[in-house]
Amino acid sequence: MLMATVQIVGRKILNMPIPGYIDIAEQSIALFAFMGAAYCQRLNGHVRMELVLSHLRGRLLWILEATGTLAALLLVGVMVKYGFDHFWRAWDFGDSTIDIGLPVWPSKLVVPVAFGVLWLRLLLQFIGYLRLIRNPKATPEFVPLIEDTVAHARREAQDSAIATDRGNHG
Repeated sequence: MLMATVQIVGRKILNMPIPGYIDIAEQSIALFAFMGAAYCQRLNGHVRMELVLSHLRGRLLWILEATGTLAALLLVGVMVKYGFDHFWRAWDFGDSTIDIGLPVWPSKLVVPVAFGVLWLRLLLQFIGYLRLIRNPKATPEFVPLIEDTVAHARREAQDSAIATDRGNHG
């Protein structure tokens, strides 16, 4: 946002726009769009359909969760492979942006790297579910837990208070 503000002020007031602003903005989109996916998965921040799962308990719940995570592992694995192929083509052809000729391979490499981290996170989650299938009474580790609305709101408020407190004292 700071760069966009400088671009607008520079272009309108000083008649000095940032050279290649659009190219730079386009390249940074991959970083912001993909790098947070694994972290969001760790925090259970992704939208999930829990209408049925919220009514299940024990081994059946963990089997269904493991099945969904296995499907996600397969899908993300395919995205890692094709994302890397896309990066490799950009590297091999020397692909660059139109305006200032930035190489595009760095932003294309972000995609398979970010999805690779997400794949590892999902693998940890899958292993956690397998552990719970084997022993449903074990303490859940590395897996997102289903929260009711009140517990979810309470956790978000607590996380917000902790973040605010860190900002004031850290």
